[in-house]
Amino acid sequence: MMAILTLALTGCGGEGKSDKPAASNSAKPQVGSEASPSGAGKSETAPTQVLATVNGESGMVLTINKAARDAGGFLTIEGQLKNNGTAPYVNTAPWRGNELNASGVSVAGVTLVDKAGKKRYYVLRDTDGRCLCTTGLNIIEANQTMPFFAQFPAPPSSTAEVDLSLPTFATATVKLSG
Repeated sequence: MMAILTLALTGCGGEGKSDKPAASNSAKPQVGSEASPSGAGKSETAPTQVLATVNGESGMVLTINKAARDAGGFLTIEGQLKNNGTAPYVNTAPWRGNELNASGVSVAGVTLVDKAGKKRYYVLRDTDGRCLCTTGLNIIEANQTMPFFAQFPAPPSSTAEVDLSLPTFATATVKLSG
């Protein structure tokens, strides 16, 4: 298995980049302030599918590229946050919702609503109370793109779509896969 991963990483390399966080990304993608704050790492895996795009305040845009059920009964939402405004975006505090600072500045306030099943889903937490979601979003510079992810308990397999809500953004209807 490791040989296949090494071969895949070697085949995908190039462009002189030597940042190899692949080993730490195998379990779950975690984004912090140390993760390419300039957005330079964006081209590593350019998403091809857009499931939803919603506008937030001051030129912020959330694009969802993946909403897939994972083994073990989880649902992972992935995408990007982009500041299309002309000034740095600094009002990220509402995105953490009622978070008690265990995750710091994060997107822990994101929720999913299964309208058919009449149920709301909140971001999962680890054993220390930190969200399984993007963290470290203090300031997003103009034209900067940051990875976005959040992991939830998976809705029933009969649920085909959910409404995703992140504070300060419009609600997005997202089709699920898997």
